[in-house]
Amino acid sequence: MEIRQLQVFHAVAAAGSLSKAALALSVTQPMITRHIKALEDALGVELFYRNGRGVVLTEAGQLLKIHAEDILDRVSHARSEIGMLQASPKGKLVLGVPPSVGTVLTVPLVKKIKNEFPNIALQVIEGFSGHCLEWLTSGRIDAAVLYNSPNHPSVLTEPLVEDELFLLGPEPPLHDLGDGPVGLDVFATLPMILPSRPHGLRRLIDTLLSEHGIYPRIEMELEAMPSTLLLVEEGAGYTILPYASVHGLVEAGRIHVWPFEPRITRTLLLATSSQRPMNSMIRTVIRTVRTEVRDIITTQPWRPGSKKAG
Repeated sequence: MEIRQLQVFHAVAAAGSLSKAALALSVTQPMITRHIKALEDALGVELFYRNGRGVVLTEAGQLLKIHAEDILDRVSHARSEIGMLQASPKGKLVLGVPPSVGTVLTVPLVKKIKNEFPNIALQVIEGFSGHCLEWLTSGRIDAAVLYNSPNHPSVLTEPLVEDELFLLGPEPPLHDLGDGPVGLDVFATLPMILPSRPHGLRRLIDTLLSEHGIYPRIEMELEAMPSTLLLVEEGAGYTILPYASVHGLVEAGRIHVWPFEPRITRTLLLATSSQRPMNSMIRTVIRTVRTEVRDIITTQPWRPGSKKAG
């Protein structure tokens, strides 16, 4: 017994005619006949008496009509609820983001989710990419924004944007670096404040400098971005970060910024776990994160000299 057969049966019972039911369902009368015959064969009874004026329900047909109406009502209700779930997903989702991304992404993302999807409770946890990856694979979070491919068998990723890194120092600068791009050799001469290994940013810098035979002068190792920026502002050393995460400090004249030549970049990724079901709520938030990152790129200064879209 199939839902379509019950729909055809109910249409025939309501119309009292095979031809009228075919017209109501926009199908051919032979198709109506086949569905009724298949249903009668499956149940082993006749459902209609045929007469010159059309068809009349048998006793078995009258009983089936009661059940068919209940089943079709339930199917319609289920479709309606599922449609509402798609239109307005609900539930709780935990998203992990690195601090450098959280400074520009978290607030607009939370506002957008709250305004457009009030039934979604979004929780954002800040942590470095390595921590976010660990939380994602352990099931603590549902999705994450990460830097560079984690190369993990259970993690699915898609690229969001190529993020450029800049040298950050006190304003006014304590060293004569000019206003143009600086070379990688500054890592050997300037007092650097960098995160310790195995932080992804530190691994990136160590690998890059090793390829060029440069030994960095690391004065301090910190994994707290606010403390690092405060020390840089006070003249205790230099660090590197994406421009978007510090543009407010630069525009306020509290921190100086220099691009690198050659450029230092890393890829920002959106990551989910292949071990967790991808429901409508997760898909909705992922879609929103993707859109919000693109919006941020166009509305926030992504590199020195860029302007906000007006």
